[in-house]
Amino acid sequence: MKKLVAEFIGTLWLVLGGCGSAVLAAGFPELGIGFVGVSLAFGLTVVTMAYGIGHISGCHLNPAVSVGLWIGGRFDSKELLPYIIAQVLGGIAGAGILYVIATGKAGVDLGGFASNGFGEASPGGYSMTAALVTEVVMTFIFLFVILGATHPKAPAGFGGLAIGLCLVLIHLISIPVTNTSVNPARSTSQAIFAGGIYLQQLWLFWVAPIVGAVLAGIVYKNLSPTTD
Repeated sequence: MKKLVAEFIGTLWLVLGGCGSAVLAAGFPELGIGFVGVSLAFGLTVVTMAYGIGHISGCHLNPAVSVGLWIGGRFDSKELLPYIIAQVLGGIAGAGILYVIATGKAGVDLGGFASNGFGEASPGGYSMTAALVTEVVMTFIFLFVILGATHPKAPAGFGGLAIGLCLVLIHLISIPVTNTSVNPARSTSQAIFAGGIYLQQLWLFWVAPIVGAVLAGIVYKNLSPTTD
């Protein structure tokens, strides 16, 4: 239960910090943080929670991460579903808090509420194929880095930093394409509040990250050095 509570809080923070920066601060007149700021915000949520709860739950914060670690032989199968449920609920809670804050301003237009999408719901108008390829590849690289950075032979103490910086880079590349998911819990939490086309397209942001994570787990498991 302690692990699940930690995952709930961590995913809440990821959504509130990352999506919150996009909804509240990205386009603020003259002082907005833009794509770079949002990318940094997502990375910082992971870095801060990696050191905050990593020793409790492993700081997955993401169903795709949990699946990838399971495929890679780093995570117990009996914990997989409870982790995913805790992450999704945490993301929804974070989005709920953000919704309350964001609607506290008269005449506010939430738009897509930092949701993920393709086609007309893509920030840059990218196709479903482009979105699918982007999310599979970006999640593959994310899990590949996670598996490597947390390996017993990796430099101790730097895993959280490497993983957080990887997520920053992923966002810098893919925000224009899909608004960057690589995380089904993050996508679900925002789509629930945005509704419409974002809920209709949510399937891609479960399928693509999971596929990318599974591929990364398989590849890294075969490349990984022994721990002897």
